[in-house]
Amino acid sequence: MTLELDPDRLKRIGAWADRYVAQRKFAGLSVLIQQRGKEAYFHGAGVRDVTKDALFDRGTVARIYSMTKPITSLVLMMLVEEGELHLDAPLSRFLHEFDSPCALVPGAKHLDQVELVAVPTLHQLLTHQSGFSYPFNPGLLPQAMAAQDLLFKPNASTLADQCAALAQLPLAFAPGKRWEYSVGIDVIGRVIEVVTGKPLDQALQERVFDPLGMTETGFSVPVHARDRFAALYTPLAGNAMALGGGAAGIDTLRQVDSADASPFLGATCLSGGGGLVGTLDDYMRFAECLRMGGGGLVSPATADFMMSNHLSGDIASLGPASFAEQPMDGMGFGIGGAVVINPARSRVPSSLGDFSWGGMASTFFWVDRAHDLSVVFFTQLSPSSSYPARAELKALVHGALM
Repeated sequence: MTLELDPDRLKRIGAWADRYVAQRKFAGLSVLIQQRGKEAYFHGAGVRDVTKDALFDRGTVARIYSMTKPITSLVLMMLVEEGELHLDAPLSRFLHEFDSPCALVPGAKHLDQVELVAVPTLHQLLTHQSGFSYPFNPGLLPQAMAAQDLLFKPNASTLADQCAALAQLPLAFAPGKRWEYSVGIDVIGRVIEVVTGKPLDQALQERVFDPLGMTETGFSVPVHARDRFAALYTPLAGNAMALGGGAAGIDTLRQVDSADASPFLGATCLSGGGGLVGTLDDYMRFAECLRMGGGGLVSPATADFMMSNHLSGDIASLGPASFAEQPMDGMGFGIGGAVVINPARSRVPSSLGDFSWGGMASTFFWVDRAHDLSVVFFTQLSPSSSYPARAELKALVHGALM
């Protein structure tokens, strides 16, 4: 049974958001909810920059980081529909530098303790089972990636160069052996470039942004929107990407990337895993595309395939040691995003089949097809593990379903 959103209960979200700003946990934030394609709620609170008066509103341009992943994944699925590739294809068919991969042996203490393994498939890249990793995860491979600053940052050389550097390192484990959050979808972005013969920004523009009317989303902040670009903050004293081991700073809103001197003003590396910036309304157009069964970009059958669990169980059952933008208990993983397979096990009020993902700057979205809901949450605080805002927001929204 589809439940309705109660307007009075939705007002709790505004009070919750205002508390986060008043307590200096977020400089600013915005929440947009649609049900059955119609706006049900919007609330903005705080500012884009604590040194300025501009409100953090629905026109604010924000770094969405890993919320880029579902968009890139959708484009890959468009190519699957067109018969250009299939998901069990080995990565080396498109990127030859990955034709003879090695993986660290279990319990390895050094990077040279490796064994030859099968080439990861596109499906394994999309579902984080490829053996790739991220520099902020624990382990030997993440340490090596961190030493090379191999994070596909906007000011890195190029996407092709980053992939070539990644190919020189061993995998963290043999493909398919476990789940580890990774740069796999960045590499998928490079596959898209090779298959389409176009740079990733052009491929996304033509296939997603233009058809959906996402006029303010891209890898670089448009010149006309620079006065609406938010600053990025962290509550940590050190690296804003530190997870679990970061020491809290004196200032809960220490600026780490300004709006007027950010690498996102002119990106050189087109990161399909974390490189996009955009507005709240633009991302809602993408979320609604998924809720409506692909919005004409892919078939409803393909959209349903994307938002189904592709793992053998939940993420927790696959032994991850990595960070993830979502809980792992009761959560499966589809193509580019998480899927709720057991709401009770996830310990967050949810509907069975909710599809979602977030970004390192604490942004978040989910699509609830059981109640015809799309929810998008924007703020700019890294890391996203700083506060339980996502779980709280889901509980607030579910508490308004009557």
